[in-house]
Amino acid sequence: MTLLDISLRIPAENLALDEALLDAAEAGALGESLRFWESPVHFVVVGYANKISTEVNEAACARLGIPILRRCSGGGTVLQGPGVLNYSLVLRIAEGTPMAGITSANQFIMQRNAEAMTSLLNTQHATRNTPHAVQVQGHTDLAIGGLKFSGNAQRRKRDHLLFHGAILLNLNLDLLEEVLPMPTLQPNYRAHRSHRDFLTQLSVPTDSVKQALRAAWSANEPLELDSRWPAWHESVSSLVAGKYSAEAWNLRA
Repeated sequence: MTLLDISLRIPAENLALDEALLDAAEAGALGESLRFWESPVHFVVVGYANKISTEVNEAACARLGIPILRRCSGGGTVLQGPGVLNYSLVLRIAEGTPMAGITSANQFIMQRNAEAMTSLLNTQHATRNTPHAVQVQGHTDLAIGGLKFSGNAQRRKRDHLLFHGAILLNLNLDLLEEVLPMPTLQPNYRAHRSHRDFLTQLSVPTDSVKQALRAAWSANEPLELDSRWPAWHESVSSLVAGKYSAEAWNLRA
């Protein structure tokens, strides 16, 4: 699996690159890959089917100058920005493997990520008397002791899928509370807790999280976009212009 560690400057470009990597794999231009990125600016991103009117405090976003975008995958609404590490997996859908089904893919990927994060946290905090245990909660959450630190989502095409997620490391949770109301759909384990009481952040270096996920997915081959896929700039620009910067996509009901 190839590895790509690239954060683009504009929020729409980061979302577009995730989809472009999926499209390129589907077209045979690229294979399976793992990407890392972190937005240098805050923005809200809603899932494919989310309603902005119920999932986002639009007035607060307007007052604070925080854009609202929509991604191509499902899942809930999140605040992106400094302190949120994103990973994006593009995996081949092969018959007879866990990737062949939505639920089995969720379970397989989440369990592998949970094991990687459990190992990382226990290595980083080896002096603790009680070992860390990362659990898969809801459909695609990662949590410690019932506190969520990662939400994830999936987008499928015929031969490949995109599975991506956000890992909270040092996000401004006061800002999150201001721009995101309580979600209309909640997993049972949330138990109607506020964002502040429901979320936690990992006290580990970003590079350590990246290394744990690289090892878990055997992402050992650096992906040189300009040489392997020279058209990536055009693909991203096209998706930004036609989708991720368009109100018809981002603000649709």
